[in-house]
Amino acid sequence: MADQPQSLREIYNEAEAKRKNLESSWDTNTAAYQEALRSTIVQYEKCIDIADRVSIFSANETLDDVASSDLPYMLLHYRAAELAPRVTHGNRKATLSKARNSYERFLRLLDSYDILQPRDARLFEEYLDAPNAFSTASTTDAAARRETKILRFKEEKELKKKLEYLQQNPLALQADDAVLRDLHLTNITFCVHQSLQSLESIAQELHILSLAPPSPPPGEDTRMQDQRERQDRHRGGYSERLDSPFSQLSAATKGPILSKDGKPLRPFTLLDKRQELQRGVFRPDHSLPTMSIDEYLEEEKRRGGMIDGGGEQSGVRPEPNEDDMDKADEETIKARAWDEFKEENPKGSGNTTNRG
Repeated sequence: MADQPQSLREIYNEAEAKRKNLESSWDTNTAAYQEALRSTIVQYEKCIDIADRVSIFSANETLDDVASSDLPYMLLHYRAAELAPRVTHGNRKATLSKARNSYERFLRLLDSYDILQPRDARLFEEYLDAPNAFSTASTTDAAARRETKILRFKEEKELKKKLEYLQQNPLALQADDAVLRDLHLTNITFCVHQSLQSLESIAQELHILSLAPPSPPPGEDTRMQDQRERQDRHRGGYSERLDSPFSQLSAATKGPILSKDGKPLRPFTLLDKRQELQRGVFRPDHSLPTMSIDEYLEEEKRRGGMIDGGGEQSGVRPEPNEDDMDKADEETIKARAWDEFKEENPKGSGNTTNRG
């Protein structure tokens, strides 16, 4: 019996070291993390089994009867419950239910030793009355819920500061049992806060999971599909499918199209050739251009839709060819004709109707 506490201490220290390593890990989805997590939970479960067998905590004791070195063992169920929801494989509902049971055992143990604060004891009673609808704050009054959340946040912040202050001098903890006891009790109170919040989160997640449709057992989909196919065969080939089976389609496209009397035996479509049918099916859903831009411009010029010239080049007169006498005579005659027209029709001579 004297070796049991030492054995428990060794297993507990090993579990604590593994838990601290898990907290420093950032990737929780790897197989290595999940294996280390499972091993850590097993270590805490061994501690719980040993603590129950040696009866470290008894209902006939008070908090003063518990040694300061045994106070950390009050957190065994809390540590197991804290790690359980991190498991990603298996039945999620069963995992959450297991974590909730561990939280309950942790809080019941503290309640039996009157360690729970009055506010926490009242919340634990509310949880026992309705675990599936438990909440640490009011669910109807938004302002009251906000005030409660702020108050509990401040309390946790003060507990963290106190823990950090007590842990600053490890030598003082070893020399002064009162300081060591205060540290363990402060840590337990902080874990109580975390437990109540976790119970609220578990209740919400279990409610969401209860709304999800039940998943069929393995092989159920294949069995239902085989049953539907058998029913289709019994109903004379009737099926709820909108498209016909491939066997029926292939059978319908075989055989003669017309009978000897010229009557159609099956539906058919008159086409020029098979490639035309393929082009009508396997084509883009938009119209493609039939000519390039250069070809289009050439076609427009040929049809007279476009003219050359214009712009700055239209004001540049070509240099006259002095050797082309016919062109020079033509220009001279054109200039004389224009001069004669201006002499016969002076400027403004045509606008005589509306003169005042």
